[in-house]
Amino acid sequence: MNTSSLIQKVWNFCHTLRDDGVGYGDYLEQLTYLLFLKLAHEYAQEPYNRASRIPPAYDWASLRSKTGEPLEAQYLATLHRLGLEPGMLGAIFFKAQNKIQDPAKLSRLVQMIDAESWISLDADTKGDLYEGLLQKNAEDTKSGAGQYFTPRPIIEAMVACVRPEPGKTIADPACGTGGFFLGAYQWLTRPGARLDRRQKEFLRDRTFYGNEIVASTRRLCLMNLFLHNIGELDGEPAVERADALIAEPRTKVDYVLANPPFGKKSSMTITNEEGEEDREALTYERQDFWETTSNKQLNFLQHIVSMLKVDGKAAVVLPDNVLFEGGAGERIRRKLLETCNVHTILRLPTGIFYAQGVKANVVFFDNAPKDGRVHTPGVWIYDLRTNKHFTLKTRPLKADDLQDFIACYHPENRHERRESARFKFFSYDTLVARDKASLDIFWLKDESLDNLDALPPPEVLQQEIIEHLEAALAAFRDVAAGLPGASSAQPRTA
Repeated sequence: MNTSSLIQKVWNFCHTLRDDGVGYGDYLEQLTYLLFLKLAHEYAQEPYNRASRIPPAYDWASLRSKTGEPLEAQYLATLHRLGLEPGMLGAIFFKAQNKIQDPAKLSRLVQMIDAESWISLDADTKGDLYEGLLQKNAEDTKSGAGQYFTPRPIIEAMVACVRPEPGKTIADPACGTGGFFLGAYQWLTRPGARLDRRQKEFLRDRTFYGNEIVASTRRLCLMNLFLHNIGELDGEPAVERADALIAEPRTKVDYVLANPPFGKKSSMTITNEEGEEDREALTYERQDFWETTSNKQLNFLQHIVSMLKVDGKAAVVLPDNVLFEGGAGERIRRKLLETCNVHTILRLPTGIFYAQGVKANVVFFDNAPKDGRVHTPGVWIYDLRTNKHFTLKTRPLKADDLQDFIACYHPENRHERRESARFKFFSYDTLVARDKASLDIFWLKDESLDNLDALPPPEVLQQEIIEHLEAALAAFRDVAAGLPGASSAQPRTA
């Protein structure tokens, strides 16, 4: 069975469950629990004979031998018991719940998974299957999972520019379902890349370090990595279930690839003395931060700098406000330009993220020694936004759309870059002389202002109008949340 038909088979069963109120995200979680148990069972057989640390009374055999209400009872007991285990096992089953209330449908799902020999599928097939399911989950706007899903062409372009090397560490402090880790993994194992035994073991066990504060997303990430041969059944999870911003990083890394959650407020909720929820109250008092602020993106940017080794490299997706915001934003930008080599900014088009109204950029920078010198000679900016029109359904962003940027980036040797219509260089002196040291720079003319024939197709134009309205609404909400007596609780968006 090929990957696409296997994805379709596994996913089709979700339509049956939706009639019972089981959404895409819940289905994917249940699939993760059962698939993990089945893989552990297969690894315990000949010729592998690997210890899974799963107690015999709660293993795969104890599930598939039951039907009806005994199966439901066994499944509930299994989820609870395994969630108490240490290591990867406990991380996958942390606070796991059964969302399939019909025992007959649970039995059908168990039989469907049991019918396949998952271990015989290569890592690409298993990984593509799970990535396909994550993609479908992200496309379902009701699930809200799109906020954790960075468009894969963006990830591939960022990795192609950074070019991580074997034997070096890679981190993502808000790793979602692990897209950047997999992008780096695919680069390191690309055709023609020859890794020796030690490099392969390092890649599997010690390359990736992540944080994901949402438990359900973290488990999807761990399963996604495991199906791509990253991590071990009986090992420690590569992703911590903790807020990365709380404390200074324990480990310095060679690379950071990240798309921190958008929205200015904290992803954590604080309850004040009156019992009201408050998301604006949370700031991070860290001695290693340049500025204390409640702006989440600015905190993530400062944290990412603190994560890097000297000469470590970062590529980070950041919203437009990080490029132009005053106050703490300006002071942090100036400090970043001084202490790091901020060498490239990719202005991303609208219409490419599952959260509507997002205007974002990829900021590339290298850490530098703290020697008091200015380390940014200047910044190259590539404008992929002006006169570019994309939507998620009718005109999705593809890898080909980023090839010119990668060529202009010139990852083989950044010192041999050449300016083009979309790629311009701005010196450090020019940037710091701008109002608020703004990096929000445009120079291309919007063709649609003078030429109606240059307007995008109606469906694209409609989507852009929706996105602009969504962005304006989000801005009004930020203002309203700051008014006296207003509740500042809001959902996490990205």
